Amino acid sequence: MSKVLLHICCGPCATYPVPALREEGFEVMGYFMNPNIHPYTEWLKRKEALEQYAAAVDLKVLFDENYNPEAYFQAIAYREARRCFFCYQIRLEQAAHIAKKGKFDYYSTTLLVSSYQKHDTIHELGEAIGKKYGVPFLYRDFRTGFAQTGVISREMGLYRQQYCGCLYSEFERYRRKK
Repeated sequence: MSKVLLHICCGPCATYPVPALREEGFEVMGYFMNPNIHPYTEWLKRKEALEQYAAAVDLKVLFDENYNPEAYFQAIAYREARRCFFCYQIRLEQAAHIAKKGKFDYYSTTLLVSSYQKHDTIHELGEAIGKKYGVPFLYRDFRTGFAQTGVISREMGLYRQQYCGCLYSEFERYRRKK
């Protein structure tokens, strides 16, 4: 059975990819590392939702307890127009590093479940970073399960956020309502 390290941004987004990968025959381990999430209280809510989901489906998860928004802000400073690229890069780079250290066969991300994320960018970055670390990026277009993540997470009582996690997306969410 091939092992995949699945970068997980939050509990709800894991509810479709985890069972889908298991059905394909993969042994899945989660990895929570998200310095983009702001504020810290939001990061904690998302971490707790993933802990709740992981316990319910017997998913082992590595939690990067080092909440480090400084790394995210340093990576995107003066490049805000391309902030998603740099945000994906930080998280995929670390996931690939951990996957190599842990001798995983593949690595992937739950970011691929959201129709709001830039799939082509994630796919290209994932492939390039995978080559750099010698751990193939397992691309799956999980967007077909996006609506399902809402249903499942509500049924499980998981905390559901209204923005990707970064300060900019939260600001844009409120700005649009005017």
